[in-house]
Amino acid sequence: MREGEQQSRKHAKRLRKSMTEAEVVLWTFLRRHALGGFKFRWQHPIGWYVADFACVSAKLVVEVDGATHATADELAHDARRSAFLADAGWRILRVTNMDVFENLDGVWLAIARKLKIFQ
Repeated sequence: MREGEQQSRKHAKRLRKSMTEAEVVLWTFLRRHALGGFKFRWQHPIGWYVADFACVSAKLVVEVDGATHATADELAHDARRSAFLADAGWRILRVTNMDVFENLDGVWLAIARKLKIFQ
């Protein structure tokens, strides 16, 4: 098992049981609409961290950020996490809960562009 994943797998299991409403909406959408044949995993462990959604074949992480990503400490944690993922070769797309609720088509378009389904 890769470094850190034993703990992150346990954490991922817990997170799957307590997804936010925005994560449920996006997961339902991603499951129904395989974007260009790309498949996503939810609450996917990567090293010490757990990605909200990950497309392993494209090395793309989609993070849904809510109000808990607003303080200086949380932003610093997100920056460390993003640096770790980028160093491991992952690209990161961050969307907000409000993006998911109010502009799901725009979120879909942003994901499709990251996957290079169309420009």
